[in-house]
Amino acid sequence: MSGHSKWHSIRRSKGVTDQRRGQLFTKLARDITIAAREGGSADPDQNFRLRLAVDKARASNMPNENIQRAADRGVGKGGEADLEEIYYEGYAPGGVALIIETATDNRNRTSSDVRSAINKAGGNPGEPGSVAWMFELKGLITVELTGTKLDPDEVQLQAIDAGAEDVEVSDQVLEIYCDWTGLHSVRQALMDQGLPVTGVEKTMRPKTIVQPDEQAALSTLRLIEKLEDLDDVQKVYSNLDITDEVAAKFDE
Repeated sequence: MSGHSKWHSIRRSKGVTDQRRGQLFTKLARDITIAAREGGSADPDQNFRLRLAVDKARASNMPNENIQRAADRGVGKGGEADLEEIYYEGYAPGGVALIIETATDNRNRTSSDVRSAINKAGGNPGEPGSVAWMFELKGLITVELTGTKLDPDEVQLQAIDAGAEDVEVSDQVLEIYCDWTGLHSVRQALMDQGLPVTGVEKTMRPKTIVQPDEQAALSTLRLIEKLEDLDDVQKVYSNLDITDEVAAKFDE
């Protein structure tokens, strides 16, 4: 089991802090703006990537006017969007590979901030392509069965029938992976079956995972948190595998 579910559980418990800092809505707005620009439309019904960004924003209680304003920016209304989507790569302590997704209007500032965070944590910034080959672009659908009478094994079979490539199950949470281009159809098939879909997103899934010793794992988690707290960083992907014990220590 990769560290994805555990890390997201940790971040959910810390998410209120992000919202207090005013970072959450800023990151969501940037995601919406880039999605609208890349898809060439501010209409979520005509732009699936935008639909994902809008759904995520609404789930975080972002006001509709903020969502619309961010989408309009992406198509040149109310000020041209000058954001760039840039990916940085590197290694965390213990040899954990990192891909850092950013949205920035100043690549020099962002590059400096990302490199500084990695260096201070004892990691190593990498050149483009240095770790990207270790990951695959996938669609990720999360289904949470807590509070339902659904059987995880049955839901897993339903997901595979719907087009999922792989399903990971942990603590009544199913992480359903599929081809990125098929995310919309798999999501729709699961929703048509009445399954409790709680998250739909793009992800960079590692081909192999690394489980470093406890000290390196905790250092890597602290680095990922620091990176995700940077204003220009949208998301951090890694091939870190952590035990429940390490996750619990970090979440203390």
